[in-house]
This record gives sequence, C-alpha cells and structure tokens, in this order.
Amino acid sequence: MPQSQHEVSYLTIHGHRRAFVKVGSGPVLLLLHGLGCDHTTWAPVIDTLARRYTVIAPDLLGHGLSDKPRADYSVGGYANGMRDLITCLGIDKVTVVGHSFGGGVAMQFAYQFPERTERLILVASGGLGPEVSPLIRSITTPGFHPLMGVLTLPAVRHVGKLGLRTLAKVPSRHTRDLDEVAEIYDSFRDPAARHAIRHVVKAVVDWRGQIVTMADRAYLTQSMPMAVLWGEHDHVIPVTHAARAAALAPGARVEVIPNAGHFPHKDHPQRFAKIVHEFVRSTPAASYSRARFRALLRSGRQSEASDTLAGSA
Repeated sequence: MPQSQHEVSYLTIHGHRRAFVKVGSGPVLLLLHGLGCDHTTWAPVIDTLARRYTVIAPDLLGHGLSDKPRADYSVGGYANGMRDLITCLGIDKVTVVGHSFGGGVAMQFAYQFPERTERLILVASGGLGPEVSPLIRSITTPGFHPLMGVLTLPAVRHVGKLGLRTLAKVPSRHTRDLDEVAEIYDSFRDPAARHAIRHVVKAVVDWRGQIVTMADRAYLTQSMPMAVLWGEHDHVIPVTHAARAAALAPGARVEVIPNAGHFPHKDHPQRFAKIVHEFVRSTPAASYSRARFRALLRSGRQSEASDTLAGSA
C-alpha cells in the first residue's frame, strides 16, 4: 500500500487489529474506501475536510494495514465493524461517506444503525444495480487466486505496475483510474489480502454482476439526508446508477462530476470537498425515531422500489 500521509492508529476489536486515521475536529465524517483500496484513497481530501470536521478513515478488515483474518466479509459484517470502531472511539453519530464497495457498507450501516447515522453520502457506490466491471466479476472465478499468485511475482508485478502507471499518464478518460488500479494490483501480492478480497467480492457479486442492492430498502432514506456523487466517465460502475439512485430515493441530492472517473475524490479533490461541505452544512442531521422507522417499515414500499430498479436495468 502507498505510504500514509497521516498518522495511522490501531485498535484491536474482537481480536483483530483495525487500522485507521483520525484527524480534525467538529462533526464526524466516516470515510469508507472501496474494494482493494485503503484509507490512503482519501488522502487528497482528508486535510481539506479536517478543517471543519473530525475525519475518520479506516482500513476495512482485509485491506491495507488492518488484519486479514478468516472472518465475516459481508456488508453487514463490515457495518458492524464500523459501529464497533466508532463506539471504541467514543463517537455516537457520524455522517458516513462510502466509495464503491464502501458505499454498500455505508448504506448497510445507515440501515442497521439509523440512530447513529446523521447523513449518507455515496460516491460511485455499489448496490444500485447489477452492472459492474468484468474485472471485478473475474475475482469470483476459481482461477483468480492462482493467476494472481503468478502475476504478483516480484518481476512480473514490477513490470505490471510500471505499465499501469505509464498508461495512467496518458490524457484519456479510459486511463485516468489506472494509477489506483496499480496500487490495488500491488496489494494482491499478499495471499491473505487476495483471499480476503475474493471473500468480499463473492458476498456481493456473481457472474451476472452485483447481487446486493438497496432497492428493497431505499424507501427508508425518506428520513435521512442522502447525497450521491459520481464521475461522468466511470468505467467500473456506470454513471447511469446515479440516475437509479435518484429514482429509488427521490429526496437524494445527485451530482455527476464532469471529467472524473471512478475516483472523483482524487480527480477533483477541492470540488469533492466543497460538495460534501455544502451538503452537510445545508442539511439537518437525521434524528432517529423508532416510531417513524416502524411506520416506514410497515408502509411496505419495498416492491415499488424493486420495480423501479428492475425497470431501469
């Protein structure tokens, strides 16, 4: 993994060491990275956000400097882990920001722990439709682990990383994310990381694409401020999923960032930070009401949301 620009702290929870960065002061932003990444993916925006907020950016279990045990790598398991982390840090409520797979974890966190979620910000998020890059689908295949064992041999990995980073310098919307891909590729040199990533992907993706969706629970976002940010030229999860988010959660703020790929927080960090701040500044934090949550659950709008998603697929 790339060297962190910020001091990394550690907590051992349920016997597993969790790495995280905590900087700044003020209302809390919990930043959840995507598949194969770690907290350093947020490096371009952490300092800017920390001027107004307490920023917590963990390495999810199985990623970065956190342990990579044989464990529960489901989105629900990750949501539980984030609840436990902020509890150990003495934090009651957060605005949760999730990128890609981290967006799926963010949605699950908001669903499981609405009383601890002030707002939800999804960045090129999973869980909004079946389409996903074939490269991610390939991780679920039986040959992934042995193939990566060969491709991450030192000499092969060096050439591969150099090639990806060279291509990343080509001014094209098709190559803009390859520097991040190079770091993910490099992380696969660790067999434990490969096993963990494969378990993560198998929990949410099959050969037809994403299998975990927010469609049947989107109606619950009525009671929680939600923003959806996407890069116009995302080749990992298509930008059309932003429109699906708008259809599933009509109250959500949706913004497509021009000239950005799957990592808009890295392509345009100042604009990204400004959007996050404006959203937090202009929306009141959600206040959890058990009676209101019960009424939403009983209103039975699951089938309507699922039909919306099916119609747009």
